[in-house]
Amino acid sequence: MTGDSEHAYRNIRGTVRLITVMAQILVTGATGNVGREVAAQLMSAGVPVRAFVRDARTTRLPQGVEIATGDLSQPETLKRALSGITTVFLVWPFLTYEGAPAVLAAIAGSARRLVYLSSSGVNEDAGRQTDPINQLHADMESLIKASGLEWTILRADTIASNALGWAGQIRQDGVVRGPGIAPTAVVHQADVAAVAARVLTGDGHVGATHVLTGPQVVSRADQVRLIGEAIGRPLRFEEVPVEAARERMLADGRPPALVEALLASTRRPRSDLVTSTVGEITGRPARTFRQWTADHADAFR
Repeated sequence: MTGDSEHAYRNIRGTVRLITVMAQILVTGATGNVGREVAAQLMSAGVPVRAFVRDARTTRLPQGVEIATGDLSQPETLKRALSGITTVFLVWPFLTYEGAPAVLAAIAGSARRLVYLSSSGVNEDAGRQTDPINQLHADMESLIKASGLEWTILRADTIASNALGWAGQIRQDGVVRGPGIAPTAVVHQADVAAVAARVLTGDGHVGATHVLTGPQVVSRADQVRLIGEAIGRPLRFEEVPVEAARERMLADGRPPALVEALLASTRRPRSDLVTSTVGEITGRPARTFRQWTADHADAFR
């Protein structure tokens, strides 16, 4: 066996034919913006995909994707989903790593390789990270490295599809209100998925940590302005105090722990980090946020 492919020989009427059977890849978080894109890009490349989802009845995935139901909070439900799987793309959906050791043990009992979606905010030299989300990713990375799996870490910067959460405010009055967060090199989810697809199916990435960013550092105000240009309407970003943002998110029904984790990002320092990793791995430059707005303009109209 080499890479993720298994080679078999078949003799038909005296002719020896080489048949390559691609091992299936299990994609968790397959209903999310990145996971769905990973599944779609793998399918487009002719790679069989199995998606791990909680509810098959409400799941919309590309045609041909096999669906396995279960929940990462119940590691025993992974057993059937992992049958025949050698490679897993893992998106961790919780605010704590509790339960992760059991999930990783289940994956290691069947699969060989694991690609994990982490955060570019993780600082390997820090004893503790600056906020709960980056600390979670740092803890997950440590567990994965000790799991015995052949691992690859994808540390993504702010993912552009997060801006879809502003659609309601934009449609209502054209003003996006939220706490101030330092500008970052926002990365298109399709670029994160393209890197993931290459890493999941290729060689040379075991033990690697890839930091993925967009080509430009953009602020929240920049993002809102560019969305406005894409839909032909003037939009603006209005910064609100952290306490006001907290009250609004709690009133919207978000769990308190999630609210505090999200608001902790207001303490992150500005990052001017821009990497060329997307282009190096995929062979095409990372998309700009302006390109992302053109791709998703209908979501804001």
